[in-house]
Amino acid sequence: MSDAELPSAAEPPATDAPEVEAGTEAAPARKRPKPGERRIQILQALAAMLEQPGAERITTAALAARLEVSEAALYRHFASKAQMFEGLIEFIEQTVFTLANQIAERESQATDPSAGLRQAAAVVTMLLQFAEKNPGMVRVMVGDALVYENERLQQRMNQFFDKIETLLKQGLRFGAATDASTPSADAQVQASVLTAFVVGRLQRFARSGFRRPPTEFLDDSLAQMLR
Repeated sequence: MSDAELPSAAEPPATDAPEVEAGTEAAPARKRPKPGERRIQILQALAAMLEQPGAERITTAALAARLEVSEAALYRHFASKAQMFEGLIEFIEQTVFTLANQIAERESQATDPSAGLRQAAAVVTMLLQFAEKNPGMVRVMVGDALVYENERLQQRMNQFFDKIETLLKQGLRFGAATDASTPSADAQVQASVLTAFVVGRLQRFARSGFRRPPTEFLDDSLAQMLR
């Protein structure tokens, strides 16, 4: 997040201070957000609005109204609505790939043949748990919230899933290298199937109005795919 200060448009206009009668207290001054805090508030509000099942296209006017600021205040922190969505995508990427790398680092220390399968299962589980806890982000991940936005946003999410597939393939190939009975070519097929499974679960979660959890029957599903 940047260190942009709270825009002046979000502050109450300056007026002459009214006289305060004896025995009364002046109303407390509106708390000024810390540097960068307004950007976070904007992204949090956008994510919360995306959590509403069946929500129509979110406008900056609706977002500003939710935050009780002017649209001009939003644009002092983000040059466009596309940039706001990019902020959400950056959060998704940083969170998911940081956790995925931690999983890979942990499993890389193992030498048993099942290490690659465990790593793949752990990455898929982490990703679906992240989605379940952040339903608003799911609409970004599956592209529902990006339909009317800049095409580059959808391309960036496509690249996100390409990277997930690559991570899964690398982990599965690592496992195959420690198990001569498992051809490394199978890693590509398994990684592709797992990625399609993740995307399908996210889409079902969004289409169901967030009623069908993406982690439903997850252990049994992974057992079927990672034999």
